[in-house]
Amino acid sequence: MPKNAATEAVRLSCAPMMDWTDRHCRSLHRHLSRQTLLYTEMVTAPALVRGGALHLLDHSPAEHPVALQLGGSDPRELAQAARLGAQAGYAEINFNVGCPSDRVQSGTFGAVLMKDPDLVAACCAAMIAAQPVEVTVKCRIGVDHQDPETVLPDFLTRVAAAGVSRFAIHARKAWLDGLSPKDNREIPPLDYGLVLRMKAQFPALDISINGGITSLDQAEGFLAAGLDGVMVGRAAYHQPVEILCAADRRIFGSDAPDTTPEAAVRAMLPYIESHLAGGGHLHQITRHMMGLFAGRPGARLWRRMLSEGATRQGAGPELVEAALAQVAASQPMPPAAPVPRQIA
Repeated sequence: MPKNAATEAVRLSCAPMMDWTDRHCRSLHRHLSRQTLLYTEMVTAPALVRGGALHLLDHSPAEHPVALQLGGSDPRELAQAARLGAQAGYAEINFNVGCPSDRVQSGTFGAVLMKDPDLVAACCAAMIAAQPVEVTVKCRIGVDHQDPETVLPDFLTRVAAAGVSRFAIHARKAWLDGLSPKDNREIPPLDYGLVLRMKAQFPALDISINGGITSLDQAEGFLAAGLDGVMVGRAAYHQPVEILCAADRRIFGSDAPDTTPEAAVRAMLPYIESHLAGGGHLHQITRHMMGLFAGRPGARLWRRMLSEGATRQGAGPELVEAALAQVAASQPMPPAAPVPRQIA
């Protein structure tokens, strides 16, 4: 598969997260990192093919590199959905084989597909044949009582044989019976070592690690250990500055200055104005901006001003500018320069 923008950007990516990584979130993240690979929320193939919900593919060229994540289990339907995603301009089509939610299981897709690698392979083969964009897979190390040491290498072998060469592996089993999606983010323990062993066992595959990663230090460590990429989820959403502002320099070797949350806020103002002019609401964007100043003086005031004000009738970019001004006013003053002594 020839290199493309998504393949080059895979060294660091923001995980697809339902209800979080919408186009507004991605627009903000792109102002924090120019090179990190971004993902959509999972879009189901039936919604696109049967429901005609093509608005779910809406995105801006400014978000690139950005990948579309699809959910489903019917090869023909997924092929049609992948074709629509390619026509919409996405740089990658990612197949969800990792989501443990009840809603996903009821549709016979997501993590439950770890139990049927041949079906996953058939779905991927159909998507690859239907359109020119690279097809990738996000999976777990196993589900329920499966033995990951046995299941995962067999899964990778079968799906790779269908033409997939890039995998993002969430290093935790999914428990589909008795645990909520929230519990599935903490239980059972992460097994990073298994993912590293998979890279050693399958050196030709491009493997990214996902799950519980909270810092660029961790990301750099996994890359140094031989993995091809690191996918960060909740930390990139709740502490986006810690993950993304220095990512271009530290992960991708850029010599451009690190970005700042202040600059990202200012860069979002025209986007906010455009969204409001189209009938949107301010809180649809600002809900993704709450963590921009996490850990800094003024962060609580920033969150309060946005959470209380953004849902009010007529709220616009001036609220965001006022909140930013309050953050600036909360920053400690630099120490005064010493006054030179006069020598008589």
